[in-house]
Amino acid sequence: MITERELLEELKISRTTLWRLKKMGMPYIKVGSAYRYDKEEVIQWFKSNKISSFDKIGYKEIEIDYSSSSEALEAISILSEKIKKEDMFAEITGKNTVTVYLRQVDMNKLKSIESNNAVIKKIINAIESIKSYGVRGGKRIFIDYDKEKKVTNRKQKEQARGKYFYAQGHEYTKQNNQLPDEFVNQIICGDSEEVLKKLPDNCIDLIFTSPPYNFGLEYDSQNDGYVWDDYFNKLFKIFDECIRVLKYGGRIIVNIQPLFSDYIPTHHIISNFFMERKLIWKGEIIWEKNNYNCKYTAWGSWKSPSNPYLKYTWEFLEIFSKGSLKKEGDKNNIDISADEFKEWVVAKWAIAPEKDMAKYGHPAMFPEELARRVIKLFSYQNDVVLDPFNGVGTTTAVAKKLNRKFVGIDISKEYCEKALKRINQITLPYF
Repeated sequence: MITERELLEELKISRTTLWRLKKMGMPYIKVGSAYRYDKEEVIQWFKSNKISSFDKIGYKEIEIDYSSSSEALEAISILSEKIKKEDMFAEITGKNTVTVYLRQVDMNKLKSIESNNAVIKKIINAIESIKSYGVRGGKRIFIDYDKEKKVTNRKQKEQARGKYFYAQGHEYTKQNNQLPDEFVNQIICGDSEEVLKKLPDNCIDLIFTSPPYNFGLEYDSQNDGYVWDDYFNKLFKIFDECIRVLKYGGRIIVNIQPLFSDYIPTHHIISNFFMERKLIWKGEIIWEKNNYNCKYTAWGSWKSPSNPYLKYTWEFLEIFSKGSLKKEGDKNNIDISADEFKEWVVAKWAIAPEKDMAKYGHPAMFPEELARRVIKLFSYQNDVVLDPFNGVGTTTAVAKKLNRKFVGIDISKEYCEKALKRINQITLPYF
């Protein structure tokens, strides 16, 4: 038996390559925290797996044909200059054949290469045609992005357990209706509970909102310090109307932050309300703000397990569907890219907080990027987006930019005027 250091010296490979070999099944023995290798057994494993070159281990191989040797050599040179070898490289492997060894790549960087080289163009097209990949750090990941334990007979097991049992037996109708023209693309000042009663059933595709958190913030026309029972009673009356106007298959997404100092799990209480109304819980997104505003001295029991006070740098987006998880729509109205989809379905979004709250005179705005991701991921172009707590109009402004119809409601005249001003400053096509 030989040590790991001895094996590395014998094979003249890096620890990273050794790690990949072990993941591929190369035999080893673990002794405590150390690894030992039977040299003859390792050599036999290489032969049985037809491994003769270590520098290509852990890459996806793509073969590209070429007609000009000079163009092929130029393409290889360009890639070696622009792209790190550990991400991707190429070499001539046969007559009229270039093999690309691909692990991960920044497609924007690759496509920005200014070259009329035909082989480069073929390589880009070949990589673009690969539909199965992950996304991390702005790069498409083609190796080991989907390594996870697979569940056998998944559908049978789901049926046996009972999917979203809490939403079974609902009485929601599949008949959807058009939003009357008088409400399309409107900012409406008023009590959302009363305004929403004027809308027909099943006429809204997506509701994205962030109600007042009841933290005691200084809104223009909104008391943000209700007794909790009063707060939830009013909120749920508005949400009942939201459920009524939401289309079958439509989504309601609520951005909320619990008041940790009061030990009120607002996100759980709101989620429980929707589940009691037999909506389907589609998921939860963590909005990581990374603002670290929690750096204050309220530690609870300092340096003691008696009662430590937990601190948070994130908020929650609770996502529910009405009647069905699937939303019907015209595929020609899909505007989310493949990379956006793959990145955003990972339900932790690192987005900086809104920086222009002072400019708009509002104490609790979410950034446009948050609304942009929600709207593109959960709706089609030409869908109707509603925000019943529209504030100064972030949701409605982004909806207009993304070619969605919108309805924004807020009780503050001042906020509604600012929301309308934002809308009027947007000139389409925006993108």
